[in-house]
Amino acid sequence: MSPVQTGTSRFRRSALLGAVVATALGGGAILAACGTGGQNGASSGPARISVADEYIPLPPAGGMAAGYLTVRNDGGKDQLLKVTSPAAESVTMHRSTASTMEQVDSLDVPAHGALQLARGGNHLMIMGWQKAPALGDELELDLTFAKSGTISVKVPVKELTYRPGQS
Repeated sequence: MSPVQTGTSRFRRSALLGAVVATALGGGAILAACGTGGQNGASSGPARISVADEYIPLPPAGGMAAGYLTVRNDGGKDQLLKVTSPAAESVTMHRSTASTMEQVDSLDVPAHGALQLARGGNHLMIMGWQKAPALGDELELDLTFAKSGTISVKVPVKELTYRPGQS
């Protein structure tokens, strides 16, 4: 083998080795960057809360009412601590199962998820209305979260058979 062929062969091996090292290091950097948005990163960032599908089915005259809504969270986990209303004596949070309903002190709002308050599950109980509700009325609810503070929403009173997303 001539000295030129030996030098070319060494150069090719060195270039190949350099390419392999660069690929390995680059792949590690990509994996590290992908890992920063994982489970720990999602739960430690600030919560970004919004409310949708809120409604109160028209209660019987003088009765208590249930309240339903969806708390959406595009950030880190949070917790709904309490709900109040300037137009009702009390608003309590409840969890229903197939056979029981129990009052709860708080409800978790998962990171990058939603807390559903819906018929047959988690819901609000609204008691002591200042004025008897009528179809089309709106009740202000103040939702207080552990990390996101208090958010006020206007919740419409709908017919008893109303279901969000259905006509």
